[in-house]
Amino acid sequence: MEQQLMIDVSLERSPQQTTIDSDITKIRSMFHEINQRYMVHKPASNYFAVKRAIDVSFSVFFLVFFMSWIFPLIALLIKLTSKGPVLFIQKRTGYKGVEFDCYKFRTMYVNDDAHTKQVSINDIRITMIGRFLRITHIDEIPQFFNVLKGDMSIVGPRPHMLFHTKAYAQSIPYYNLRHETKPGMTGMAQIKNYIGEISVERELRKRIQWDIYYLKNRSIALDLKIILTTIGHVFVKCVDFTKKNA
Repeated sequence: MEQQLMIDVSLERSPQQTTIDSDITKIRSMFHEINQRYMVHKPASNYFAVKRAIDVSFSVFFLVFFMSWIFPLIALLIKLTSKGPVLFIQKRTGYKGVEFDCYKFRTMYVNDDAHTKQVSINDIRITMIGRFLRITHIDEIPQFFNVLKGDMSIVGPRPHMLFHTKAYAQSIPYYNLRHETKPGMTGMAQIKNYIGEISVERELRKRIQWDIYYLKNRSIALDLKIILTTIGHVFVKCVDFTKKNA
């Protein structure tokens, strides 16, 4: 499946002013071109039916054969290391801008900023077990329930908090195009390593660029590629975490 948004391009300005302005200008131009092409793009006629079938079958398989034993184990670890609920339920922006309840394993101590403040790398709000869950993305496993309900898909743009959706939409051209499909557990931006905390506007623009790229190129083949790539990334992160903490 998080520092109150204060997008501040000045964080990277000064000696590199000309380079960054030029970069942002190119990104804006790219957005315009992508937008124009996306407006005429239509996926294959059977795309949505096949995609939904993959979502349902994959979710049922995972919930039956993995969630049945992972959930009680993770729930116990969460309860033993901090006070609060096992699941963190947060309103996120979904398809066509409709709000939905997004499920995650709770990775932070209960706090008042959970719905407005992004999680940083060394955030003191993260619990001991929460750090492992976030690094390995195990915290997002409950979102298979969202997929089964139809609020999300396995592949699509990552859903943002309502607070951030409102702020980003005012700053980023074509931002709301990402709501023209169901949000996903993983997506193009994620397999391109645009994950975690957003600190500058330029980085956010690149994430939205990949979201729109997905919209204008979506196909079952691309979805499967994203799923397999994500599994590979998660496996590598689990191995790295194990080595560092052995």
